[in-house]
Amino acid sequence: MNVTTPYKELVIPFLDELDETILKLGTVNTIKIYRKGDKYSLKGFNTDVAGLNKTFDELCIPEGTKALILGSGGSCKTLSYVLSNRGINSKNVSREPSSIEQLAYSKLTPSIIENHKLIINASPVGMFPNIDTCPAIPYNHISENHICLDLVYNPSETLFLKKCKDKGAKTVNGITMLFEQADKAWEIWNNSNI
Repeated sequence: MNVTTPYKELVIPFLDELDETILKLGTVNTIKIYRKGDKYSLKGFNTDVAGLNKTFDELCIPEGTKALILGSGGSCKTLSYVLSNRGINSKNVSREPSSIEQLAYSKLTPSIIENHKLIINASPVGMFPNIDTCPAIPYNHISENHICLDLVYNPSETLFLKKCKDKGAKTVNGITMLFEQADKAWEIWNNSNI
């Protein structure tokens, strides 16, 4: 089965085993059910990593790019992990920062936006049916040098992406991630050696 927001962290205590990647991430989006005789066990995986890697491969992000991750849920942890593995420094933006490393939306300055050329909406803001909403960032400082990714894929162009596109940014939605993570989940479920 697949697990989505807001259960990616909450499901962990109910699992019997975790893939080693989960120990680094703390989020699960795929569960495989194992059966031995009349006993069952559940193992958690995170296929979002594969989905994000495919998305970033297609984006061809320039070396030295810094990222802003908008949101504070399980997807943000996965994004931080994937970006770090790619050598991309990132900052997390949250409505209610829970640590010194997180920024509040209200503290985003023009220079922060200008210095972070990769901006990723990892929150559900703008997802159907709430398509008239978007993250509260200073869009006036987005430029043609920005890459803006929204993990939301319904609608295919969110208000966040529209506003960024209007400023000349390259925009991408989360459909590649969705398909790639689903392919990886299918592989896990159908491979008896995993």
